[in-house]
Amino acid sequence: MTAGADSKRICIDIEKRADYHIMWLAGIRELDLTQHCLKTFGECDKPRLNIRRRHQRLHLPATTPPVAWYLCALPFPWDWPRNAHLAFEWAPGEAWEGDALVPGLGVKLTNARPILGWGEHSIPAQAPLRRSRLHRTCRNWQFAWWLRANRYVPDAAPTPPPRPSGIEQLAFE
Repeated sequence: MTAGADSKRICIDIEKRADYHIMWLAGIRELDLTQHCLKTFGECDKPRLNIRRRHQRLHLPATTPPVAWYLCALPFPWDWPRNAHLAFEWAPGEAWEGDALVPGLGVKLTNARPILGWGEHSIPAQAPLRRSRLHRTCRNWQFAWWLRANRYVPDAAPTPPPRPSGIEQLAFE
């Protein structure tokens, strides 16, 4: 561990070496496998990232940590193979440095380790939305299935249906 590092929390240093249009970090506590992209992770912890900064450092709390963290960045202009993704988890005393799947986003982790080995193969053959291209190719969804199989992350509470807008009409019988 580096000198002066706080052993009670994760430190993540992010270095942008390419232009990204969207960047977020999610602390995953539950899954909604009916969704893809960020919605796959239900109501999650979302520390604020500044998309404009080339370098940024975040300190993530270690008390009641989420099951895993997931960093996602989409390039501008959008190009699926250049999407940056990194899944990681709390690991006191460990450190890691490398790219978030692509060379354009460098990451240094302190008190955390990356979670590797997940991908499209993590999706069960019988998963209802496996044939949906939007779901099957979504790396967030792929990782969510890995979490379901390996960390037993629970389902998110169902979201209530949207309230009708405008004036409600009553039926007379």
